[in-house]
Amino acid sequence: MPVKQNNKPLSFRAIDSMKPDSRDLSDTGEYRGLRVTCGRAGTKTFFYRYKSPLTGKLVQMKLGSFPSMSLSDARQELEGHKSVRNSGRCPATEKREAVLAEQEVKEKKKKQKEFTVRALIDLYLEQYIDDRMVNGKRVAGARKPKGQDEVRRTLYADPVKVLGKKPASVITRKDISSLVVGIVDRGANVQAGNVLRELLAAYEFAIGLDTYFDDDFVNPCIQAKAGLRQAKIKLTPHKGKRALSNNELAELLHWLPGSAYTPTQKNVIQMALWTGCRTGEVVNAEWQHVDLKKKTWHLPETKTFVERYVQLPEQAIAFLTYHRKTTGKYLFPSTKTGLPIQQKQLTEQAWRLRRDNKMLDIKSWTPHDLRRSVRTGLSRLGCPNEVGEAVLGHSKQGIVGTYDLHQYEPECREWLQVWADHLDALVSDDNVVTISEAK
Repeated sequence: MPVKQNNKPLSFRAIDSMKPDSRDLSDTGEYRGLRVTCGRAGTKTFFYRYKSPLTGKLVQMKLGSFPSMSLSDARQELEGHKSVRNSGRCPATEKREAVLAEQEVKEKKKKQKEFTVRALIDLYLEQYIDDRMVNGKRVAGARKPKGQDEVRRTLYADPVKVLGKKPASVITRKDISSLVVGIVDRGANVQAGNVLRELLAAYEFAIGLDTYFDDDFVNPCIQAKAGLRQAKIKLTPHKGKRALSNNELAELLHWLPGSAYTPTQKNVIQMALWTGCRTGEVVNAEWQHVDLKKKTWHLPETKTFVERYVQLPEQAIAFLTYHRKTTGKYLFPSTKTGLPIQQKQLTEQAWRLRRDNKMLDIKSWTPHDLRRSVRTGLSRLGCPNEVGEAVLGHSKQGIVGTYDLHQYEPECREWLQVWADHLDALVSDDNVVTISEAK
């Protein structure tokens, strides 16, 4: 609508008396450029009309609606915009950019609220740890397949379970410390350290993407790590020195069948005792690697990155021959999932048994102590050192490892059979203490 030319400045009365068919009003003097329109519904709106210093074109920007915005407020805002224009900038452009920036902040806040700890962990796993497809090509993850599974188990077992539904941006140092200390309290120091390390890395990965956190966000795991160190909370395993004596082994073998361990966990412990293998190797054993005729169990991948063949004693062969009929792909699967049970379940179950006073009444022991007990027991029986080390699959060190390439497989078969027979004797012999002292 054409603008009514005023010789007088705008007034409250003039604006208040405007009708839908009224001409637009404009201010004069130092407030030139301020205009008022009256829409069909009678809404009166202040505008600032000016020529943009950037494009040279006429621009009209809305200031507010009358009477919510008074004439005095409109003039005051006009002065601010004029100051911007006189400095060579475009007020409308800057206002539009400010609105967009505010919308971006709101959208980022919304994303942060939806970005839970579980989402953070899934992002870390899927875009960094795991193998993935990029532009139709397979890209190897930061860990090997076995390591990928282990990281997933580590993060899902505790962080997702405890903090998974909370926004990752509101997690504090105290939240992380409480999580880690809770794991330590149940006796799983190594798991606690793994959780802290992987969760810290997950946060660092997400922070680096510059999408989910504010610029001043600090990784709470770094703060928690410093606090835990100051509190001298140990997150690494103590160097093991525990080996069960003959007497303790006899008590364990008598107690195990009727213990509160699950049937699968009992079988894992028994297999570890027969072979001296790591419980992590035992729980992941597959039937495709077991040859009952040759009496061997092939380990294609070990902690030392060297494949080897475990020689199985007759007791293990008899057990596996019967056990083969009741399982699928794996030797020791979960009855619920059919997949291998997790190694840490053995440690956690031992912790629960001690908590509930259901554990065997001997000095505290862990599943890995069984491996040390096998090695110590072999030496006690007179097994040569190089054969005992080969039984455990330890790499030969120094010049010996360079020149002695013999695998000692026949010797391992002989001494593991001696060891299995010895375990049988411990269970059947009434004079366990005498045996222990004699050896």
